[in-house]
Amino acid sequence: MALSSPTMRSGRGAIARPAVGSVTLSIATALYLLFFTNHTFWAKIHTYLSAYPVAIFGLYIGMGAAFSAVLILFSVKYITKPIFAVLIIIAAVSSWFMDRFGAVIDSDMVRNAFETTQAEASNLMTPGFALHLVLFAGIPIALLAIVKIDHRPFFSKFLWNVASIIGCLAIVCAIAAANSKTFTTAVRQHKDIAKSLNPFTPISSAVRYISQADQEAQLTVSPTGQDAKVMPALGGITKPRITVIVAGETGRAANFSLNGYGRDTNPQLEKRDVVYFPSTVSCGTATAISIPCMFSKFTRSQYSHSKALSNENLLDVLVHAGVDARWWDNNTGSKNVADRVPYFDLTAAQDPKFCSNGECRDDIFLDRLDSWLDNVTKDSVIVLHQLGSHGPTYHLRYTDEFRKFTPDCQTAELPDCKDIEIVNAYDNTILYTDHFLASIIDKLKARSDKLATGMIYASDHGESLGENGIYLHGAPYILAPAEQTHVPFLVWFDPDFAKSMGLDAACLANEAKAGGRSHDDFFHSILSMMNVSTSVYDPSLDVFSACKRRPTA
Repeated sequence: MALSSPTMRSGRGAIARPAVGSVTLSIATALYLLFFTNHTFWAKIHTYLSAYPVAIFGLYIGMGAAFSAVLILFSVKYITKPIFAVLIIIAAVSSWFMDRFGAVIDSDMVRNAFETTQAEASNLMTPGFALHLVLFAGIPIALLAIVKIDHRPFFSKFLWNVASIIGCLAIVCAIAAANSKTFTTAVRQHKDIAKSLNPFTPISSAVRYISQADQEAQLTVSPTGQDAKVMPALGGITKPRITVIVAGETGRAANFSLNGYGRDTNPQLEKRDVVYFPSTVSCGTATAISIPCMFSKFTRSQYSHSKALSNENLLDVLVHAGVDARWWDNNTGSKNVADRVPYFDLTAAQDPKFCSNGECRDDIFLDRLDSWLDNVTKDSVIVLHQLGSHGPTYHLRYTDEFRKFTPDCQTAELPDCKDIEIVNAYDNTILYTDHFLASIIDKLKARSDKLATGMIYASDHGESLGENGIYLHGAPYILAPAEQTHVPFLVWFDPDFAKSMGLDAACLANEAKAGGRSHDDFFHSILSMMNVSTSVYDPSLDVFSACKRRPTA
């Protein structure tokens, strides 16, 4: 294929600008994107196809031709530079998160990005990220701006572009045919290969998300559990019954000493007679998926974001039953779960005692919980949505009092820290959550003369701390490591609350040891805690049902 050579042109008094043919520029940009912003993709290829060096060499040529064909499609006068600049920016941003943190940018990850807060996003805007953008986007775009594109006359350009694209596709087909078995087997066995291709996977994921968001905007909410009612409390309990639901953030079970972790990260909970459920798995690997799934009537296999939006959730069912339900948030919002109940964003208070840079420590809940508990007069449920162990700035999630494990990583640039420093910082966040949960229990215990109280805690998802080069969370569920899906899950009640449920506490402690629970159980177990009878309740998904004298109808 003939390529036009760059030339230097200048008018009288003008600075000379290099001129380059549109097809030449398209191929140069394509090769830049392929070989400078696809480190993760090529690392996977060299790992998975290490036994086939000839196929890898062929893939280099075939992918180069494929990328070139796509970009030549956009080598049209007036739009070439803007489109190429956008592709370079997308590729530069995506490559940072893919190469640095092992992220997979699917539609769920795009949803997370759209739904994040300014404070959460600012934690990722590090000097290293800025330098990366300058090197991988700023400089290439500056070079793109400098060159002058030589465009052929329309008809000649059309024929030349078509011929160039056909030539590229011929190369792609020839290489694909010669290595079809190798490539097909690799893609089938390693689904993360296609998900790592930059910038086309992020772009297709964004398009998919926008399409879904447009469809979801047209949805209406269908009622759920309108027949719900609270059954009379057992054991002669007449005082208001209170359940505190703690929706955890980024807590992974592997680092809970209650789960068998070698470090003592739960010293306070160990003394609070909690019932812990080992081997609990999450519905998703990111807040935007797990939170609405946890509070929906759907199991993970049934769940979709559109289903969650178009159906009332647990809080609505509780309200139908006459229970007071509300949501307090110290995270990125309720993800539409609290759309129809009282909602309070604690970060908006910007209390300097607990908050800085748009984020608040979780003890802001403790500061306000006493007042709410002192004014409860009826059966009530309150959701506390933690900031918990959210990364990458783990060091901001705990106070010096809980900086037990040192040295701890003190930066958002996790790959710049040693593995032990990252784990230390993360373990300190778990130690802080342990204190937070134990403090809630103590506040509930202190009111046992006036209230029957219980608490249920489950984290929305886990976290990768550098295992296999992966950090943070949000991996596609089919590819997600256990560190992101195995979550802590525990409950606590005072004696009167257990009596009011007809619950045999000793039985529950034995039942819990079997494990094998999931977020699927959250909806039904909380209905059970509040003695709510409704047609949408499923006893097989209630962790208490086997130990209750009177199962919820």
